[in-house]
Amino acid sequence: MAERDRLRDYRGKRDFDRTGEPRGRGASSGDRPRFVVQIHDASTMHFDFRLQVDDVLKSWSIPKGPSADPKDKRLAVPTEDHPLEYEEFEGVIPRGEYGGGTVIVWDHGTYEPLSHDRQGRPVDFAESLERGHATFRLTGSKLHGAYALTRFRDGADGAEEAWLLVKRAGGARTHGAPDPRRARSARSGRTLAQVASEAAGE
Repeated sequence: MAERDRLRDYRGKRDFDRTGEPRGRGASSGDRPRFVVQIHDASTMHFDFRLQVDDVLKSWSIPKGPSADPKDKRLAVPTEDHPLEYEEFEGVIPRGEYGGGTVIVWDHGTYEPLSHDRQGRPVDFAESLERGHATFRLTGSKLHGAYALTRFRDGADGAEEAWLLVKRAGGARTHGAPDPRRARSARSGRTLAQVASEAAGE
């Protein structure tokens, strides 16, 4: 599917004359796929978890954010694909616009796909997501180690599609989701309140 088609829902929900969010122009993908976790203070506070798959960021809304504890199963609700440039987005989406509220980049980095079949052979990462179970290793400034995304509700019969994000056992524990109002951006060091205040003063 063309990049333009993948971003149709994303672009259709936004007025780029009002929001500072990137329209998406097919940024270079780099050597290793990227990930970003953004804190989004919208109608409800949540974390947005995004994994680069080909030329877009596959995205999930995670109310409580990623956990470093393998015992925690975090609800992850899929949202529309975002452009690769969204990894750098930090700012205030105007009130009245889709997703209106303040956004900071809590963590970002690269990831290594780990999905494989029952014979231990690697499986294409996009295909593993289509099948409903994907594993990967994050290398960020805060999150490190292997995680799994598993679909437990497929959205049939009008129900909302839903996944679980779980840290795989093993390895050192790293930063879990913080108090979002006190968290600082991995990109700028600012809090949500500081970003909102600076935007109001512009």
